[in-house]
Amino acid sequence: MKTQLKKDEKIILVTKPHWFTLVLPFLILMAGLVIGSIVEKTIKGSFGLFLILIVICYFIFKIIQRNMNIWVVTNLRVIDEHGVLSNNSKESPLDKINNVTYKQSFWGKIFGFGNIQIQTAAEIGSTTYFAVEKPKELKDTITQMQEEYKENQIKKQATELANAMTVNQQNKTVDVAAELEKLYDLKQKGILTEEEYNMRKAKILNL
Repeated sequence: MKTQLKKDEKIILVTKPHWFTLVLPFLILMAGLVIGSIVEKTIKGSFGLFLILIVICYFIFKIIQRNMNIWVVTNLRVIDEHGVLSNNSKESPLDKINNVTYKQSFWGKIFGFGNIQIQTAAEIGSTTYFAVEKPKELKDTITQMQEEYKENQIKKQATELANAMTVNQQNKTVDVAAELEKLYDLKQKGILTEEEYNMRKAKILNL
């Protein structure tokens, strides 16, 4: 994966297009090899070898393209990377994903691939990933990570609130102690009588 992970980010699942997507390129390769061999034997020149070379390169390109086209689920987002001669990356934060669905055709059920649709709150709206390996596992992983992300956010907010309340309580204790100290100084200097001192002290302690 080319995308750099963020702090405390972990990879949960990596998937890519199913090998079934290589069936058509493989058939093209076989046809090209047969036609190239026939041409090489019947026609003078190197056109047959050139055709064979082209279909072999095409098939290798499709294999590399499949391996470079990945979908990564982390504990923070879903990353979509693709491109052989170029780098393309798109990410969907877990808290921006509204819904995840998958569909499998007849052949998809047999061989284990399907289409995944992710609907987000972004301007793009929805994105569909075609011929994904184990689409149900991808959907379930995204849903599970969303739930864990929400739980972690709630725990984080609760911790921050508890820390804030503790700081406020500590500040309040410090303020009360300072007020009592000032009040005692006034009493010692004779500015306040014993009765006045006790009345103001009781008022401060009741705060």
